[in-house]
Amino acid sequence: MLMYRRLLAASAVFALLSGAAHAQDVRTAEALRDKALLDRTAWDITEDLTTSIGPRVVGSPAMERAKDWAVAKFKALGFTNIKVEEFAKPSWTRGEESAQLVAPYPMKLDIVGLGRTVSTPPGGIEAEVALFRTYAEMIAAPEGSLKGKIAVITQPMVKAQDGSGYGVAGISRRAGPVEAAKRGAVALLIRSVSTSDSTVPHTGMTAFGDQVVTIPAAAMGVPEAEQLERLAKKGPLRIKLKLASTTDPNDVAWNISGDIKGSEKPDEVIVIGGHLDSWDVGTGALDDATGIGITTAAAKLIGDLPKHPKRTIRVVMWGSEESGGSSEAYLAAHKDEVSKIVLAGESDSGADRIYSLKLPAGAAKHPIATTAANVLAPLKIYVNQQPAAHGGADIAGLESAGVPSIELEQDASRYFDYHHTADDTLNKVDPLQLAQNVAAWTSLIYLVADSDIDFRALKPAGAAATH
Repeated sequence: MLMYRRLLAASAVFALLSGAAHAQDVRTAEALRDKALLDRTAWDITEDLTTSIGPRVVGSPAMERAKDWAVAKFKALGFTNIKVEEFAKPSWTRGEESAQLVAPYPMKLDIVGLGRTVSTPPGGIEAEVALFRTYAEMIAAPEGSLKGKIAVITQPMVKAQDGSGYGVAGISRRAGPVEAAKRGAVALLIRSVSTSDSTVPHTGMTAFGDQVVTIPAAAMGVPEAEQLERLAKKGPLRIKLKLASTTDPNDVAWNISGDIKGSEKPDEVIVIGGHLDSWDVGTGALDDATGIGITTAAAKLIGDLPKHPKRTIRVVMWGSEESGGSSEAYLAAHKDEVSKIVLAGESDSGADRIYSLKLPAGAAKHPIATTAANVLAPLKIYVNQQPAAHGGADIAGLESAGVPSIELEQDASRYFDYHHTADDTLNKVDPLQLAQNVAAWTSLIYLVADSDIDFRALKPAGAAATH
């Protein structure tokens, strides 16, 4: 009986101490949250990257400058274990581009070539138009039916807070050139994958992976696409298109990272970050200098604490998201430590306010969900009962290897107005909403970093019990 009482007493003391430690973590997370709302680090990083470096397409001199900028930034902000991990990455470089409607009357079209597009002959391509109002309509056309024609797809994108319209409309860009070529088209023009009504066209990668682009492909501004739709109802259209580009199959890119070392469990790592590369047409502010700024600032604020949290926080500036490759390269370089990566997350949807947090499967019923909900509530963020499914393109490799991930969902209502355009510039970033992002990332990552939670061990909701 005496031993039993001693065990009870010890348990009570342990519970009291654990409760005190938990309460202290919550207070620290709240203090970090409030400090982040007034901190300028994320803004300064975003401003410096977009101003000092500018557009950062893979294979460009600017991307090499961005690599050096990243190393210097990590050093200046107190990160340790800074790494530059090179990987093979073929590059694509844009040349001169133009397009015009030839018939029924001359009209200049504002276009931009899609990433990985092939060039037209030096004199360009002039051909009759086969216009389709949706991608599905073009797919329904039999092979050979577009022989000698320029295919035009005018499918619009639906605006949505969660950006879900992007996947539906983006198929025209991702697979359109390959499918149009199968049907005999000599070129493809698409309505920009955009939620704006701007004449400014949107670029973006086409034909991912092993797909081979064999015809020139470009995007046009929204008003031009709508004009072509109206004209097509009145009679045949002809367009002249000129595109020039070059490729280097032997180029490289880099993933750059820095750590805030854990105080008790430094080998347990939380990986967060954004992508350093951008398209060449704008300065890549929303996509994705802000993601770099948000996650770097969050880790830096945690690193400024008198005592670091238990676990290491690693910020990765991924070097080839737009044209792919950085996710696979990071996984390959860190395959031996995957079991020690306790959580991953990426910021890559701009900088407008976060409204929802998705935790790893099984975590919705864990006490950390309630704690996170309470800490994030003043920021008007709720904990979504749906688990995180895809935290970002650059952590997809880690996710496939079993690393749990989070999604801090940003309001994407206006993100796709500027995405992949010359208008993706610093003046589109709202400093107050940027700070709200930093506050959310800082407080949440601290809570996980100073905990012992094992997300892999949690049962997903509805999982069968074992005895």
